Amino acid sequence: MNYPATRLRRLRNDERMRRLVRETTLAVEDLIYPVFVTRGKGIRKEIESMPGVFNFSIDKLLEELSTVKDLGIQAALIFGVPTEKDELATEAYSDEGVVQESLRVIKRELPELFIITDVCLCGYTSHGHCGVVRDGRVLNDPTLELLALTAHSHARAGADMVAPSDMMDGTVGAIRSHLDQAGYTDTPVMAYSAKFASSYYGPFREAAASSPKFGDRKSYQMDYGNAREALRKMNIDVESGADLIMVKPALAYLDIISRARDSFDCPLAAYNVSGEYALVKAASRLGWLEEREVVLENLTAIKRAGANVILTYHAKDVARWLKERG
Repeated sequence: MNYPATRLRRLRNDERMRRLVRETTLAVEDLIYPVFVTRGKGIRKEIESMPGVFNFSIDKLLEELSTVKDLGIQAALIFGVPTEKDELATEAYSDEGVVQESLRVIKRELPELFIITDVCLCGYTSHGHCGVVRDGRVLNDPTLELLALTAHSHARAGADMVAPSDMMDGTVGAIRSHLDQAGYTDTPVMAYSAKFASSYYGPFREAAASSPKFGDRKSYQMDYGNAREALRKMNIDVESGADLIMVKPALAYLDIISRARDSFDCPLAAYNVSGEYALVKAASRLGWLEEREVVLENLTAIKRAGANVILTYHAKDVARWLKERG
């Protein structure tokens, strides 16, 4: 039945009614907060292209994560920023690596936080690529062993979940097999299954000092024109043992999130990446956008598209805003 019998504005006239019939609701439990940890002491260095985001030494990271916990955010994703790099990313899988050291401290001081670790090599290699490089080529299969060693070292240090972001073929299977053989059968894997070769990563590469020294990452990260390939990759990861799958970036790939939600029953994560964060921050500082409302709209759109979990640098602000909303 149409107008005048049907008046959809009846459902919009009152804020109480709008809340009652709202189809998608953003909650602090949906959020994962990404953080960067480096060596040293007393370090809290703001990343120029990501206002409000910092590189922390472990002592300052503890302070940050304590705030995160008090805001009701339950999970954080840790990226390591090492001071020394080599061709084989040795610190990525060293028990004395910056991530491994931070994990032991965090799990001792803040055991209630759920800590996820990024498993990749680009931030640890002297060439800046996510795998072993020979003769200018990023080699897939030799990289898998190093990624599995990295995931194992993280689990051994106390990681609650590992998140491989390298986009090599076979990563999830290699990590799952290695963890299981080492006795970490209960450690879940969140796979960056549909990680696109995106221009939205620029600020992150400043934060993690992970820009490639030659070429680009298009031979392993996905072509942003491809949707069916993304679903194919997610299916491979699920069959290989991934417990959660991820789409990255989020806002430019809402269609991929939606299609993934329709295709898979497992939990689905989306990464609201550094460039998406930086654009909102820049526009709001210029007075072109109202930051709070734009961020809440963006993250609700990501959830509405089908994501269960949202990784976002806005997490602390969002937690405060949601609390204020009541």
